[in-house]
Amino acid sequence: MKAFLDTSVLVAAFWGGHQHHRSSIKLLAGANRKQWACSLHTLAEIYAAMTALPVKPMIPQEQVLLLVKEVQERLTPIALSETEYLATIRKCGEAGFTSGRVYDALLLLASAVKAKAETIYTLNLGHFQAIAPELADRMRIP
Repeated sequence: MKAFLDTSVLVAAFWGGHQHHRSSIKLLAGANRKQWACSLHTLAEIYAAMTALPVKPMIPQEQVLLLVKEVQERLTPIALSETEYLATIRKCGEAGFTSGRVYDALLLLASAVKAKAETIYTLNLGHFQAIAPELADRMRIP
């Protein structure tokens, strides 16, 4: 895969008020399923984040479902097997990761690696580099 998009980039692409909206939407607009991927879990994260944004009026659930469909059509969602999930959780425990860092590890350490992504786009660069320093040279902010 050419590129892997983190949830943060996709939320920025869909929310016009985000400071990285223009660069993120441009990235997504150029994506195709053959060369671009995201985690399957990202689809749920997009739904959760977009339906909880502190904006008025709130974004209707029906519209958010269309955004999720847009991601599914433009990116290849990478699913982890039970074995891959458990191995990643075990690595998190061994590395001393706690709390929500396990979700980022599932996205980054497992899904992006499984996709063989050459470039990983995220708006949480420092956080992701701390989780996977061996992938730091592949990480970019859009």
